[in-house]
Amino acid sequence: MRKNFFVAICSLLMLSLGVARADDGMWLPSLIGQRIGDMQAKGFKLGAEDIYSVNQASLKDAVVLFGRGCTGEIVSSDGLLLTNHHCGYSQIQSHSSVEHDYLKDGFWAMSRDEELTNPGLTVKILQRMEDVTQAVLAGFTEGSMTESWRDSVVKHNADVIRKEAEAAGKGLKASVEAMYYGNQYFLFVYKEFRDVRLVGAPPSSIGKFGGDTDNWMWPRHTGDFSIFRIYAGKDNEPAEISEENVPYHPRRFLRISTEGVKEGDFTMVFGFPGSTQEYLHSEAVRYIGEVSDPVKIDLRTRRLAIQKKYMSESPDVRIRYSAKNASVANAWKKWQGEARGLARNHVVQAKRDYEARFEKWAEGTPYEGVTGKLAAVYSQLEKYALAIDYYKESVATVEIASAAASFFKSDGKADLGGFYKNYYLPIDKECFIEVMNVFDANMPADLLPEWYLARKKEYRTIEKWAEVLFGKSAFRAEHSPVYKSSDPAYQFHLNMEDWYRNTLLPRTKALTDELNLLYRLYVRGQMEFEPQKDFFPDANLTLRVAYGKVSGYSPADAVRYEPVSTLKGIIEKDNPEIFDYNIPQKLRDIYAAGGHEDQPVCFLATNHTTGGNSGSPVLNADGELIGLNFDRVWEGTMSDIHFDPEICRNITLDIRYLLFLVKEIGNAQWLVDEMLAPATEEDPRQQI
Repeated sequence: MRKNFFVAICSLLMLSLGVARADDGMWLPSLIGQRIGDMQAKGFKLGAEDIYSVNQASLKDAVVLFGRGCTGEIVSSDGLLLTNHHCGYSQIQSHSSVEHDYLKDGFWAMSRDEELTNPGLTVKILQRMEDVTQAVLAGFTEGSMTESWRDSVVKHNADVIRKEAEAAGKGLKASVEAMYYGNQYFLFVYKEFRDVRLVGAPPSSIGKFGGDTDNWMWPRHTGDFSIFRIYAGKDNEPAEISEENVPYHPRRFLRISTEGVKEGDFTMVFGFPGSTQEYLHSEAVRYIGEVSDPVKIDLRTRRLAIQKKYMSESPDVRIRYSAKNASVANAWKKWQGEARGLARNHVVQAKRDYEARFEKWAEGTPYEGVTGKLAAVYSQLEKYALAIDYYKESVATVEIASAAASFFKSDGKADLGGFYKNYYLPIDKECFIEVMNVFDANMPADLLPEWYLARKKEYRTIEKWAEVLFGKSAFRAEHSPVYKSSDPAYQFHLNMEDWYRNTLLPRTKALTDELNLLYRLYVRGQMEFEPQKDFFPDANLTLRVAYGKVSGYSPADAVRYEPVSTLKGIIEKDNPEIFDYNIPQKLRDIYAAGGHEDQPVCFLATNHTTGGNSGSPVLNADGELIGLNFDRVWEGTMSDIHFDPEICRNITLDIRYLLFLVKEIGNAQWLVDEMLAPATEEDPRQQI
């Protein structure tokens, strides 16, 4: 029975890989042969083996998973790596101080001896991917086992598969990932490199030009890039950080094109998109757009205002909180665009209409009633999901409590030096008062833990609670003589986390298990209901191909955005009195000297992207690097749930602006020469 089930699912999945009708889709590279005809019809000049191959070097060998959630690309035979400025931001910040402010001034190594190590930073290069559905589901019988039993079978089998893959070579890391809500499973095997050094980064006034104001917006003029280099042992295999290591020599690196782009040109994004929810039920979409997003936006608005107030008053505090502030602001603005986009496109109603058509078709089939069952589970789940949203955006953001937890969970061995380097108590305290007052006003009393209610009764107000927590905690300053488990900061974390983990999560897990089972059935049913539709697995931080074209868009009546921005636009925005728009004087001087008015900066395309695609290479029809993906337009951020080809656009840093900045601002011609060095017949790692 299980074998017949597997065969049926594989048949459905293959059938779903039909002819594309739009530029949405995040396609698995090992199956790209199913789509190569459509890609070539839209202008792509290479073949499937050029994109993904196990037996020969291919484009996949030049693309890396950078850190825990970005993409990068290798652009030289000596492991030179490009990614976004915001992806390398924490590394740039970690090397910065008031005396050497690399965030403000930029950093440029003038030789390999000056490249800076980054303990903890890794990059992964995909070696192969493989459908392992049969092996993962071995021992599971559809219809006769509970969801928990199925989870146990899947976890056990996946662990065996992963360990076998990792034992096959040096530096290998593997994972087994579910696709289509567990209807299919793939093994991904990577090589993980642990010596990745900072080579260059523009000043933040370039790398973050426009700041929160321009984030997710168009026209965009951000030089969002940083440069790293991968180092390996002398055997060219992954190695721990060491002075003995040498630059890594990749199987394939990307050739750079400086010919530029124009409207209609083919584009391909090759990267690691983080998370999409293409097949959500209408009730889930309603909750996201009308409940969850507004709550999270409100709480982050309050925190951002407090952070910015103190950052504007002190250069030291600005450095300490730059990365934190950027992280908080990024999702904050994305959620605003997402909520508006879902409303503008009437996605909830469209989902409801689709579900009605599906249910009419499903009468008398195993899928009958599945959408109603999903709605019923969501009605039970919403209360707990909202409580978790409030917890994560208020309770879990208290920095001093997190530091206390790190210390005691490590049995007192945690080094808190890094925490205090980037900590400012007045910000933490004021944020605590602000967000916990919102939490207190909105959480149903019957959901709150007894410990919280007792403390609230004792202190009467959140403000008085803050005086105790931040006034008496030993974690309020570095080098405290005594840390006790009775510390108010630790007790806050301990008891509230206990509530989260032992009350909220168990209640949501049972409901989520029901959802997983129903979604697996629902997605399977959708594939039968619409056999000609282009189904692709939701993003899950695994390597994907997205393709489209350079294109402007119209966000509103009588408004048309062109697809390319230029240096002229930077000068038009330049304002020394506004931190986010205060460009380096050198860039002003270069522009004033003439000849660079039309220097391209960024461009738009119709590729389907999401978080994780930051830093992804954007390639032309010949597989050449033409830019670095770094954002989406604000009106299209609902593309994680609903892709509208008329308005969803990814924003790309033009590779020509990157080269211009490295040369003119960084004075690092040696890096430009390395990136543009032609392939030679003697080089076994020739580019395409």
